[in-house]
Amino acid sequence: MSSQVEMVFWDVQHGHSTYIKSPNNRHIVIDIGTGDFSGRNLEFSPLRHLKYKYGVSQLDYVIITHPHLDHIDDILNFDLLNPKVLFRPKQITNLEVMRGVRQQDRAKFDKYCEVNDRYNMSISGGTDDPDNPVNFGTMKILSFAPVNCPHDNFNNFSIITIIEYANIKVVIPGDNEKSSFEELMAKEAFKTAIKDADILLAPHHGRETGYNNDFVTLVNPRITVISDGKFCDTSATGRYSQKSRGWDIQKNNGAMITRKCLTTNTDGEVYVKFGYADDNSRFLSVKIS
Repeated sequence: MSSQVEMVFWDVQHGHSTYIKSPNNRHIVIDIGTGDFSGRNLEFSPLRHLKYKYGVSQLDYVIITHPHLDHIDDILNFDLLNPKVLFRPKQITNLEVMRGVRQQDRAKFDKYCEVNDRYNMSISGGTDDPDNPVNFGTMKILSFAPVNCPHDNFNNFSIITIIEYANIKVVIPGDNEKSSFEELMAKEAFKTAIKDADILLAPHHGRETGYNNDFVTLVNPRITVISDGKFCDTSATGRYSQKSRGWDIQKNNGAMITRKCLTTNTDGEVYVKFGYADDNSRFLSVKIS
């Protein structure tokens, strides 16, 4: 019987949201952006879609890489899926989060602060602890968070998560920039975790500000996914393509094409499956919408 991880990199404009289903059917979301750039559906909510289209009744784990609007835009639907565990940069205070918030965005940031205060119980060692791969069907979830960066740029507190199963790795950063990478790349455990991955979500939506040559070289991805609303002058897409090894991608019409870089603004949602087939061989499947 096959055993696999399923992932969706949602097309959420200039934002980010990724859904992961573990081999034992536990549900994880990393970031909660909204909207659908390619479908011109600005009201698209990944959380509502998971509940009403995918039939997900509860999330087992939510990671918010950092509290910027394009990563928490779906926060008002957070309780719809009653997440069991939340991980976010706790060193950023609610006072700092609310500083300079626009009036039209205040309800979302108020909700983030309320959630931030509410999720304060330890789950270490329990059946919901994401640090124990047994809880997630032997799928490893490794997360690394910078702690020493200046508080004037939340991007540099972004959590980087590595999902690993069947010796296949997916690296999912936030909006990490120079200071963040300098801190994390000094840690041997971090470098070991990201080394020779299969899929990389480009930091900071594939912009030059998030491109770190040493990081990308070490990750050495087969394919890089860029979650962004439109191509811009500061895009580093070309650099990611040069650093990616390439993989066969299935298009919506069934045709196969070798690609090195996928972008949600032109390719739409990116669907990933990987694990063990019925004959116990490993596989990695990537499909675009």
